[in-house]
Amino acid sequence: MRALQIAATGMSAQQMRVEVISNNLANMSTTGYNARRAEFADLHYQQMTRPGTINATDGTTIPAGVQLGLGVRPTAVTVNLSQGSLSATGGDLDLAIDGAGYLEVTLPSGISAYTRDGGLKRTGEGQIVTSDGYPVVPDITIPEDARAVAINADGEVYAYFADQVQPQLLGQFTLAGFTNEKGLEAMGSNLFLETGASGPPNVSTPGQNGLGTVRQGYLEESSVDPVREITELIKAQRGYELNAKVITAADQMLGATTQVR
Repeated sequence: MRALQIAATGMSAQQMRVEVISNNLANMSTTGYNARRAEFADLHYQQMTRPGTINATDGTTIPAGVQLGLGVRPTAVTVNLSQGSLSATGGDLDLAIDGAGYLEVTLPSGISAYTRDGGLKRTGEGQIVTSDGYPVVPDITIPEDARAVAINADGEVYAYFADQVQPQLLGQFTLAGFTNEKGLEAMGSNLFLETGASGPPNVSTPGQNGLGTVRQGYLEESSVDPVREITELIKAQRGYELNAKVITAADQMLGATTQVR
């Protein structure tokens, strides 16, 4: 009885949907997090009678045929690229990207990763790094005697000193854009890796080539909509229950078959 296997694929799909929703809800407070959505497609079809088959009796063609579906399969978990709201923090190294683009960081392995989490810190040597200690590209170091740091919309970093009237330019942040942002590989810690699907990074200064600008003293909040996620959770739960009922019905039918005398 194919109904058992078909309903099992439906339960597995709804379980995956719930896992994606639970991950979204768990990251409601994650800086720069974008909500995910599970996508599905129907499985192969068993062609009992193909449409257009010639009827051997009178030569006419069968208009519809008999095609039995074999269930559902996951196709992708896509990212909703809508920007989260900007929350004012007042931190001198808190940066929000207003628009498209990612900050580039260097991992211990030497490869580049990308993030929209602008909650930056500085090391004991004054180097600007992420919360996990990964240096931001390009490398910018804040002098120990700097009394204040200012970052403008173009990503230029200025330091103010007690004995100087004019600020000193320390460097300029760059942003990386991708042709297909949904093709980036998430690796956790708010970091993404370049893939063949995302295309190579287009690195430019903020505000250029379609990239966003930088806002100091702000952080991008998660784009998760709790009401939407709870609604999707209820729908997934009902879908799981309906598929479970199909398995129960198929089991009862098999039970009735074995009791035939």
